[in-house]
Amino acid sequence: MKYRNSKIAALLAALLLAACGRQVDSPQGFRLPDGDPVAGREAFVTMGCVQCHTVVGDSLPEPEIPRSLHVQLGGETHRVKTYAQLVTSIIHPSHAIKDKNVADYEDPSGKSLMPDLTPYLTVKQLVDITQYLQPHYKVVFPEYTRDGLYY
Repeated sequence: MKYRNSKIAALLAALLLAACGRQVDSPQGFRLPDGDPVAGREAFVTMGCVQCHTVVGDSLPEPEIPRSLHVQLGGETHRVKTYAQLVTSIIHPSHAIKDKNVADYEDPSGKSLMPDLTPYLTVKQLVDITQYLQPHYKVVFPEYTRDGLYY
């Protein structure tokens, strides 16, 4: 009897865990098609992203008007910059900066200073820009001292 109850408990636990990722707003299963990084770089420039952004490891053209805001993309990070995070940062930047100390990148209402590109950005441009940006991020692990603290 105990064996049967433990099997039932294990089955219920597995069903509950499987259901956790299937909520309406779950990112599970989200994946756009692969993009073209060369076309992504071109879209990055033509969409005006260079007006505020630079990309580590790439010499992009300087904007015609001097930057009033400089946001560097790419480079070393302690956290993986996932595909979904990049897509979200592009199409919903206010969500991407929420819960972060980035007051320099938001207006008084708490919204991102980045303009809403969704009326102009095609899905093709989105996947290309994402494909262009992702390789510019490098995950580095923090260095630890002998007593286990990192710096």
